Amino acid sequence: MESTLHIAAYPVTKDRWEDFQNLFGERGACAGCWCMYWRLSHSEFQAQKGGKNKSVIKTIIKDSSVPGIIGYLVGKPIGWCSVAPRNEFPRLERSRILKRIDDKPVWSIVCLFIDKNFRNQGISIEMIKAASAYAATQGANIVEGYPVDPQNKSYPPVFAYTGIASAFIKAGFREVGRNSPKRPIMRYYIR
Repeated sequence: MESTLHIAAYPVTKDRWEDFQNLFGERGACAGCWCMYWRLSHSEFQAQKGGKNKSVIKTIIKDSSVPGIIGYLVGKPIGWCSVAPRNEFPRLERSRILKRIDDKPVWSIVCLFIDKNFRNQGISIEMIKAASAYAATQGANIVEGYPVDPQNKSYPPVFAYTGIASAFIKAGFREVGRNSPKRPIMRYYIR
């Protein structure tokens, strides 16, 4: 579904911390993740779940690193997309299913989070497009995504945190590899 809502998206910087925190809520979007899953090893992630993950992502943002973009509808934060150079996501680098397909430098979209009141309205497509545009401003030539490609149309949103393949296709991505029946590797070529 293409969105008819106009989303304004911006890099998450320290002046947007409160909006980021409000969007993620008490639970850190999903069970204390705070979008740290791809940045840590399994044991580090489990040990830091909740408040420690929140503290680490806050430090990343306050140190002027941009871990992604936040989308607004009429000034209200409603969407998040984690996008950065692939090497910033060590867990992704170790993944057998999502291993590199070549040695080209890519930016990776590893997480999408949409406010539950705005899901199924095409917001994720808009966030993927905005993340790709942001990556382009940072010098990226290729943006990769690692969505799920569910057979069940009513796939639970909590398990679709990397996005849905159809949204990436609608945002201009194409499949370039697949090491698992339900996990394509998709790319958007900027130049």
